[in-house]
Amino acid sequence: MRAKIKVLIVDDSAVVRESLREVLESDSSIEVIGAAADPFAAAEKIKEQKPDVITLDVEMPRMDGIAFLRKIMTQHPMPVVMCSSLTVDGAETTMQAMELGAIDIITKPKMGVKKFLEDSRVMICDSVRAAAKARVKRAPRKEFVVNRKLTADVMLAPPTGKSMARTTEKIVAVGASTGGTEALRSFLESFPEDCPGIAIVQHMPEHFTTAFAKRLDGLCRIQVKEAADGDSIIRGRALIAPGNRHMLINRSGARYYVQVKDGPLVCRHRPSVDVLFRSAAQYAGSNTVGVIMTGMGDDGARGMLEMKNSGAYNFAQDEDSCVVFGMPQEAIKLGAVDRVLPLEQISQAVLHEADKQ
Repeated sequence: MRAKIKVLIVDDSAVVRESLREVLESDSSIEVIGAAADPFAAAEKIKEQKPDVITLDVEMPRMDGIAFLRKIMTQHPMPVVMCSSLTVDGAETTMQAMELGAIDIITKPKMGVKKFLEDSRVMICDSVRAAAKARVKRAPRKEFVVNRKLTADVMLAPPTGKSMARTTEKIVAVGASTGGTEALRSFLESFPEDCPGIAIVQHMPEHFTTAFAKRLDGLCRIQVKEAADGDSIIRGRALIAPGNRHMLINRSGARYYVQVKDGPLVCRHRPSVDVLFRSAAQYAGSNTVGVIMTGMGDDGARGMLEMKNSGAYNFAQDEDSCVVFGMPQEAIKLGAVDRVLPLEQISQAVLHEADKQ
């Protein structure tokens, strides 16, 4: 019998601690071994109980979550999932946490936290399971019924098989999840100002994608922005799907653009990589270069196969450079991937492929 994932909850709110405990223990693969109201109490419990995963609040008394995370990742690195408020300020702070090595984000509103956490139990348990599988690096210094997992069919019909006319302009479609924030930073920083247009789905809550895009825009030579409905996919620009909205690629004449839409969860995600990739297969076909990066689960695998069948050339991040080798592995298993490469080699390979006529 497989050992349970041992989780320590660190949050100054008693309501959050108890609600998170109930949510996590509804999953038979997870055991909450303790809870702490501040980082000092948490440090003692870590020494005594050696958790597999920590859920860590950002705003706490005596020491904030970012400072505590820095100590953890420099002294005794372990998987940490941040618990942050659904605010713009919270999103910007949590971007710092991802830079320090946090694996994922659990969001919570200012009001109605208990109900929100209960309604989000699948997402929360998925985050903890992904963290338990993650490769963590030292920083530089009750059973429940799961809702049916929907496919991209709920957003658009499968590709017809009629290939789009080849043009001289290629676009790049990218999907990532757990560990993707830093993988995407490395990937996008490598591109020159005249690179092909890029459309990205990174599993991330709303508000957080705004801060993420702004951060990347300040680091990269290309423009990086959170996508708005109707934005053109043009050279030198990367569009990131807004949290809690699906993003699709479409075409008007020779112009590619994105549609940002509401809709149900697809592969338990919104935005969904499968939705982006299917739309690329449908409207861009052989004019697409696909990339699937680190992340837990299988979102993107079927869509990437549809892209390949429509003439796209696809890359996957290799296991050694992934935080979690779930999404790339599933795409590889389906035969959807043309080349598997370390993260640091993907951008140049994409440029080379996009230059082919």
